[in-house]
Amino acid sequence: MVSVKCRSKIIALGCVHTAILGVVCGRPIPYICRMKSKKTAKAPSKITSRHVSIFVPAGDFILSSVIGSYKVLTTVNSLVQEQHPGVPPPFMVELVGLTKETNLYGGAFNICPHTTIDKIDKTDLVIIPAISGDYATEIKRNQPVLSWITKQYKQGAEIASLCTGAFLLAATGLLKGKKTATHWIAFDAFRKMYPEIELVKSIVYEEQGICSSGGAYSFLNLILHLVEKYVSHEMAVQCSKIFEIEINRLSQASFSIFSGFKMHEDDAVMQAQQFIEENYADRISVDELATKSLLSRRNFERRFKKATQHSPAEYMQYLKIEAARRQLESSRYHINEVMYAVGYNDTRAFRATFKKITGLSPLEYRNRFQSNGRP
Repeated sequence: MVSVKCRSKIIALGCVHTAILGVVCGRPIPYICRMKSKKTAKAPSKITSRHVSIFVPAGDFILSSVIGSYKVLTTVNSLVQEQHPGVPPPFMVELVGLTKETNLYGGAFNICPHTTIDKIDKTDLVIIPAISGDYATEIKRNQPVLSWITKQYKQGAEIASLCTGAFLLAATGLLKGKKTATHWIAFDAFRKMYPEIELVKSIVYEEQGICSSGGAYSFLNLILHLVEKYVSHEMAVQCSKIFEIEINRLSQASFSIFSGFKMHEDDAVMQAQQFIEENYADRISVDELATKSLLSRRNFERRFKKATQHSPAEYMQYLKIEAARRQLESSRYHINEVMYAVGYNDTRAFRATFKKITGLSPLEYRNRFQSNGRP
């Protein structure tokens, strides 16, 4: 039996969090979504029960990414057994740790896995939750699991990393030559630690049996992806309704904030970045930046790209669009006024660039994120 306990005396939880947590303060919480839906998921033609190992890290990690994954997968089992008697449960879910108990959030919570990695010789799916704190420290703390994950992958298991679990996954070496997703806020730290691995802003990304998700609660979209892959599309839709998860979200680009990668030691590039940030609304040429840096254009572009992961032109575009996003969020200026304020004169170019970077048109972005602010 999974044990999750909280030592706090008072906890207030909304219904969504209640549905995900399941157990608080050592007492089960009634699962509020037990009501039968009017339409049950179509019976799968064939289900293969898969052993799922949700890793419980030592040290700092995001508890909700463990419990949320566990809750959705076990709910799928209950729905299949309820709606299609005689059909085997799709998932045999176990929490697997390095130790028999892990304390986190300053001792506020304890989590006791079903078993430890040394007891699991073979599994079908490994789920790596989001880690937090200092990533290098947490990777070192969880060093013993790296070879275990690699072994499982080589034996045919699929791997799913949730949010910043990508740091732990990357430490295994399994992402060599592959792309991955992680929380956009951790992009700079990830690039510094793993510059050879290409990041994508997808909510869910899959390549060669390895899945990864974007940031925060978008890990639930990855879990729905696994439900659709291993059970059925109908079951994934049913779970999306029960847990109120927006299905088929494709990108976290509209949520990201561009701050410019500065975890490098190239002073000339750093000065160029600062100049661009202070003058992004002006017309700045790459030749001008190269001259200010006392470098040839070719050498400047090469060093800028190496240090920031962007060409100078891309960097200027990202800064302009970031400024436009902030104005669209907080002001009621007309979209054309915002466009001119950030240094664009061509409406079509502005809209195309904005959508390329954020995944939304300027109007769609404003409708989704605007506050009640006034210019």
